[in-house]
Amino acid sequence: MNELEIKGISKKFKLSKKQQKTNKTNNEYLVALKDFSLSLHEGEIYGLLGPNGAGKTTALRIIASLISVDGGEIFLNNENIYKDISAYRKMIGFLTSELKLDDFFTPDYTFTYISRLYGLSEEKIKERKEELFNRFGITSFKDVKIHDLSTGMKQKVSLAVSLCNDPEIIIFDEPTNGLDIVASKDVEDYLLSLKKENKIILISTHIFSIIEKLCDRVAIILDGELKLSGHLKEITKEKSLDDVFFELYEEHSNEKH
Repeated sequence: MNELEIKGISKKFKLSKKQQKTNKTNNEYLVALKDFSLSLHEGEIYGLLGPNGAGKTTALRIIASLISVDGGEIFLNNENIYKDISAYRKMIGFLTSELKLDDFFTPDYTFTYISRLYGLSEEKIKERKEELFNRFGITSFKDVKIHDLSTGMKQKVSLAVSLCNDPEIIIFDEPTNGLDIVASKDVEDYLLSLKKENKIILISTHIFSIIEKLCDRVAIILDGELKLSGHLKEITKEKSLDDVFFELYEEHSNEKH
């Protein structure tokens, strides 16, 4: 049974003079995460909830091994991920709004190119492409340059590309960003199907309804601090998720002042 343990990770970024001025601070560093811990299990969807700038994307990028930590460790099945980082990365499907597709390539070419980087066979590439393109309605647009696709279709191509390697660990940052309600439902249904395949799934969002529809567990992050985490039903009980969140947000704001 796969289990991913994030133990006490922290991260800070050095600010330029211009950034200090923009952020109205004299601090040389921006603390993005402070002692952040989560336990992710296969067959569950974990939701990371917080406002913009809370540290969600930084946490996901660290867990996906795209940026290093200043402190803390990450373990997959009790093994530090950096013991064999190449093997770990092959297990991950990572989606972020910062994933930029080349405008002059087609979805078909892009999918094949990225799949080959993962070392997939031509037969496996064809099989995965057919499955994902059909699932997300990309097939009719597979030979259209990405530049000419709608925002929603670009997002669906990004989703398909991030899943090309049939990953065991799925890390999605705002997966329904830019999608209409029909496409959003497609993505939500697909994530639920991946849950049934016993994948480890972590999504970040600022949309309460997505957490409530999809997630087994939720973590609330504010200013880089994990304020609350656990089973969704235990956290909400008689309250709505947005009531829980805003109570925490108000408490946190009062603590800062």
